[in-house]
Amino acid sequence: MIPNIHLKAGREKSALHRHPWLFSGAIGSVDAKEPGSGATVRVIDFNGQFLGWAAYSPASQIRLRFWSHDESETINPAFFRKRIERAMAARAALTVHGNAVRLVHGESDGLPGLVVDKYADVLVVQFLAAGAEHWRAAILEALQTLLRPAAIFERSDADVRELEGLTQRVGLVAGKLPKHVDIIENGINYRVDVEAGQKTGFYLDQRRNRQRIGELSAGRDVLNCFCYTGGFSLAALKGGAKSVFSIDSSAEALVAAQANLKLNDIDPSRAEWLEADVFQHLRKLRDQGRQFDMIVLDPPKFAPTAQHVEKAARAYKDINLWALKLLKPGGWLATFSCSGGMSADLFQKIIAGAAWDTHAEMQIVERFTADIDHPVGLGFPEGDYLKGLLLRKVA
Repeated sequence: MIPNIHLKAGREKSALHRHPWLFSGAIGSVDAKEPGSGATVRVIDFNGQFLGWAAYSPASQIRLRFWSHDESETINPAFFRKRIERAMAARAALTVHGNAVRLVHGESDGLPGLVVDKYADVLVVQFLAAGAEHWRAAILEALQTLLRPAAIFERSDADVRELEGLTQRVGLVAGKLPKHVDIIENGINYRVDVEAGQKTGFYLDQRRNRQRIGELSAGRDVLNCFCYTGGFSLAALKGGAKSVFSIDSSAEALVAAQANLKLNDIDPSRAEWLEADVFQHLRKLRDQGRQFDMIVLDPPKFAPTAQHVEKAARAYKDINLWALKLLKPGGWLATFSCSGGMSADLFQKIIAGAAWDTHAEMQIVERFTADIDHPVGLGFPEGDYLKGLLLRKVA
């Protein structure tokens, strides 16, 4: 028997607008005893009208994540197979320049808490919410049947699982993981560490933005901060940059970045790599009188939730302020935020504040978002997590 979750009066608006989440404060009562973690429930408004089928998460403030608003649907293994097929069909209709793609993008693909990335013939999966975890076996079986990958590797190690009352889990699920997982993106070769790399091993969401940086880099001296395994660095070098100076605090990431450089027949004399704290080293570069024609700032997530925004704002302003001091007149600044708790408007205001403090006249030339295999549900603005600006320094 599927339990009914009754909402408080007036708390149905977000569900009617197809937002995939309902928070604990919206819930009025439960017909039976409290459902278990990930259990399917029927969501009903205060007047008894059906709103949708959802996964219940007793440990999370996001108490309900909707699977469907169609009362005729049944949430069972066949449902998940159909949703995965739908997501795959959507990607098949896209032009993605490479053999790595995000196949399932959580809420925006109607599968809250599920991420599936495909690197060549290896799948990397993340189960990030109670509902996805509850249906884990059915989801893995569907992926195996539909895609027949060489391997499925699980990276359910994100901190958000703790908010769902779930422990972290990493390991091989099916098949045999090759010694190296190599991908090609826009004609550039990368070796992806699916076992220990950040996120699922690589930042697929920046694919199109890396290509754009490559297009703008010819003849320029480029500074790439928070370079990780060299995505923007290799794009700039491949695009004809005069030099690229890359900084990251992780020695392991820099080793991987230099290995990626060797895969691409690029003159290593144009690439400089440094293990350092970006916040501190930007000041040192200023003291040294260094200047650059292009600077890329792609820091880690400073504000995962709205509660972290104030502290994150200070960090974003700091790195952008010092970057602007290092940027030559006429130079480009590509600056990003992947913080879900940071709105695009606030991010732009922070950059404007940094420009004001450095007396730099800047123009917004382009806006960056995640690539096309990372869709955003129209009723789910939180899914628009990656935002970026391409700015030109006028003076």
